[in-house]
Formats: sequence, structure tokens, C-alpha cells
Amino acid sequence: MTETDQKLEKNAVGLFQGIFQSLGQVAPAADIAILLVASFSTSGAETVLSVIIAWLIYALWMVTPYMFAKRKSNAGSYYAYAASATDRGRLGPITAMSFMYYDITGAAFGILGLSSFLFLISPSITSIPYVWILFAAAFTGYISILTYKGIKPSLNYTAISGLAEVAFLFIAAVIIIVEVGKGNSFVPFEFSGKYAVGVSAIMFGAIFSILDFTGSGVVTTVSEEITEPKKNIGKSIIFAMALTAIALIPATYALTVGWGISNISSFATTSDAGIVVFSRYLGPIGVFLLIIFTINSYLSNGVSKATAVGRWWHSAARDGVIFPKSFGEVHKKYRTPAKATMAWILSSFVLDVLMGLKFGPEDAAFVLEAGTGISIIIVHILANTSLTFYGFRTKEFRTLSFGLAPIASSIIGFVVIYYSITDIISKYLANPTSGVDTAYLASFIITILWVVVGGGLITYYYSKKKPKTLREAGEFDIEDQPS
Repeated sequence: MTETDQKLEKNAVGLFQGIFQSLGQVAPAADIAILLVASFSTSGAETVLSVIIAWLIYALWMVTPYMFAKRKSNAGSYYAYAASATDRGRLGPITAMSFMYYDITGAAFGILGLSSFLFLISPSITSIPYVWILFAAAFTGYISILTYKGIKPSLNYTAISGLAEVAFLFIAAVIIIVEVGKGNSFVPFEFSGKYAVGVSAIMFGAIFSILDFTGSGVVTTVSEEITEPKKNIGKSIIFAMALTAIALIPATYALTVGWGISNISSFATTSDAGIVVFSRYLGPIGVFLLIIFTINSYLSNGVSKATAVGRWWHSAARDGVIFPKSFGEVHKKYRTPAKATMAWILSSFVLDVLMGLKFGPEDAAFVLEAGTGISIIIVHILANTSLTFYGFRTKEFRTLSFGLAPIASSIIGFVVIYYSITDIISKYLANPTSGVDTAYLASFIITILWVVVGGGLITYYYSKKKPKTLREAGEFDIEDQPS
């Protein structure tokens, strides 16, 4: 394999595409249409507070990729940061293992989530056995073709459709708020009062809402293909976080007052509550657009994820870590890490279909997403730790950016994992005969075994058998390479 066979296309995309590479992972319309139900079930009328707090927490988590991106331009993202920042690369393999688990299970959001959403808007479809597999296959085929063709068509798609999606959600929220009129209230922003659920419930709701912002840092995976990466990656993260706030916070408030604060307890028991509110205030056209943009959310998420996964797997394979060397190759014509991307797409599709056959597409998506959420938080914790080590090793350490911010982020991450685990265990203990609750518990156990035991064993292997490979992992920087 020549050096050219491993090079992605330098300066292929710009800041605009970078912003929506991140926003595509967030999938705001899907959050509004159906995914905020979990937050409403906990926070009730104060769900918008939970969303705001979750956004602030996730913004804190973005300090680490922002700081690293200013110093290293490597498609390996969190894996490369952890590997190059720590002594002899020791946090690289375990970060890669956790990141990989997030990738493989996280595909359920699109592959199974879209199928579940289509069932929701047309229940009669459920009468056709296994039709959801056709939806899943069509979704998989779509993202396969688009990402195979190169980074330009895939990110141009996410950028144009993503901008339209944000604009639609913001305008729709404003219209609903205006239409509600006297039904508007400060109650959703209060910590006390008749409809208050208490600070602990609001914080617990924030835990669910954090996952609504997951993915804002994946623009780091296109560090080798974006123009001026050390400047534009950080800008992309900031703009993407701003756009997620614009898309989700006003819309969450609009859903609250649009449903009716006095009736908010019934919001969480209605699977299509977002569609109901849009129908009430925006009519058939509003519902149609919400459906279109929600489907687009799932598709954009799939394209963004495939783009991200293929590139960081390519980076790790190029380093000789975990993946076969062939994953480090790029397509001669399209300059995409085609083998790595297709390996992820196929493995995820098989897993999702098997889980969907066992539990049904909706329950299977939630079961797999439980492991997804825990594994990506572990990735953030490992990256945060690496940033602190990096600051000391390079003598760049600053108390706030290299110390307090990443440490606080990690503490919050541990809290989120703790509450997620206790919720999973309590549901299992309350109903141990439930197949779904047992699957949630199994998902958690497998996640921990994969990340902690698997990651520990692989780290030990590389430390003993391939110390040079581990020591050099994540060191590549596109800006140090000749043009």
C-alpha cells in the first residue's frame, strides 16, 4: 500500500459543511417529533429547563475536542487525541474500543429509529410482516451510496438539508408560540410552583436530554479534509452547538405550551406528541413538513455517522491499531475510506436486523441506544483525561481549559452513567421477567465488558507486543504533511 492509497482528500470541504457534519449527528427534527418524550416523562412542564441544562453540559463536554482540534488535525478524532496525548499511547486502544461500540450500536438510531417512526405515522404498515427490514435496507443503501461517492456530496447534502431543518424548527416554534397566545407562561422556566417537579427531576430529565445533543464533536473526524482545520474545526463545533440551541430550545418550549401546561402529564404517554402539537397549530402542511424533516434527520444522521466512522476507523487502521490495515486504504477515485465505511455499515445493519427480529424495531433501537449512550460518555471521559495529561506533557497546562473544564465534564459523565445504570437496574428488578428490561441490563453489561475488559486486554496486548505501534498511534497531523 503506497502513502497515496492512505490519503484522504485535503481541503475538500469548508466551514459550512463542517458545521453540518456535527449537526447531522444531532438530528434535531427527530428529537422534536418523538425523542423528547423521555425528557417530558421526567421533567414535565419544565422539560425546557432540562434541555437548556443538557445543552450547557454538552457545551462543557465540547471543550476537549475544541482544545485538541486547535493542536492536532487527525481524522482519528477522540481515539487519536487520547493515543497521542497519553504516555506511550496507552489510552488509545480503550478509547477506540469504546468509540467502536458507540459506532456499531449507534446505527440503530437511524436504521431502526427511522423504521419505528414510519410505523408511527402509518400504523397500518405494521400489518405487513417484516416490512421494517425493507425500510432499514433502503436507509442503509442510501447512506452507503452517498458516503461512498465522496465527502463533498455527502456533506453538501447534510449542510443544505440541515440548514433547512433548523430554519423550519425555529420558524415553526415561533408560530406555535404566537398561536398559543395567552397560553404562554414562565412556568416552564421555574424551579418551584404548582407544576414544579423538583430540581432532581429536572436534572434527571437533563440526563435524557444530553443524548439529544450527542454528536456535536464528530466534525473532528473530517480534520484531514476540511480547509484550515486548526481554525475551522473549532468554529464548526461552536456554530453547531449554537444551531442546536436554536433548533431545540424554542421548539421544546413550544411543545410544552402547545400541548398545554395543565395537561402536560399526558405528553409522555403519547408516542407522537410532537406530531400532535404541530398538527394542532400548523395544520396538515406543518405535519407534512415535520415528517419530511424528521425522515431527513434520520438520513442526515446516518450520512454524518458513516462519514465519521469511516474516517476514524481509517485513522486507527493506518496506525495499525485494532482494525486491519486494509481499512486504512482510501478509494482511488472518490478518496473515501470505503472499506472501513462499508465494514461498519454492514456490521451495524446485521446487528440491527437481528435485534429488530428479536424485540421489534422500536424496542431494539432503545436497547441498543442504551449501550450507545454509556459508551460515548466513556469516550468523552477518556478524552477529557487525555487533555489534562496533554497539558502537562506539553507544558501548556492552564487551570481552566486543561484542568477544571475536562475534570468537571468527566464528573458529570460519571453522574450520567450512574443514573442511567440505576434506572436500568431498577426497571429490571421491578420486572425481571420482562424481555426488554432484561435486554437493557444485558446491553449495559456487554457495554462494560466490551469497553473495560476488552479495552484493557487490547491495551495490554499492544503494550507488550507492539509498543512502537502504540507509541506512534495518533501522531499523524495533516498540516505536517507535504501538499
